[in-house]
Amino acid sequence: MSGTGSESGDVALRCLADSDGDRIFEMMKDAEAVEMAAFTVDDPHDRVAFDAWIARLASNPEFFFRVVTLDGRFVGTVGSFVVEGDTEVTYWIERSAWGRGVATNALQLLLAEVTVRPIHARVAYDNAGSLRVLEKVGFRRVGMERSFAAGRGEDIQEVILRKDGAPDHPIDKA
Repeated sequence: MSGTGSESGDVALRCLADSDGDRIFEMMKDAEAVEMAAFTVDDPHDRVAFDAWIARLASNPEFFFRVVTLDGRFVGTVGSFVVEGDTEVTYWIERSAWGRGVATNALQLLLAEVTVRPIHARVAYDNAGSLRVLEKVGFRRVGMERSFAAGRGEDIQEVILRKDGAPDHPIDKA
């Protein structure tokens, strides 16, 4: 999907390529990012489990997954998936691109392609950056839940968010 401008360049989404696996695996092992995301895989260093996860994504028609690029360079992933009948969004942006509008723009692009509404999101209660991103694109807090966060090895509060209404067009928010 064509890009939108961020503070630092052109953000775009593209389909997952076979060559992206190594980059995604390395990005998702970043200890600071794992701590911030909180709700991660049990062992971010388990390559076998990671490869099985990527294979499940590729074969699941209910999972919409895209690579996020900044000026053509890989900087993360964004997607949507269905859990118990609800569509949820997910994204992971590498730390070098944090605070530059990349996640906001990538999520806007995703929400233009994934037209299901309402659409949901969940985030660790203390992940201020992700809460800000989600609220910028129209998600509203609708609840809290205590859940196990593998990235922290303990139960923590999770904010539940929902976006209602018609799908966005990325130009509306640019």
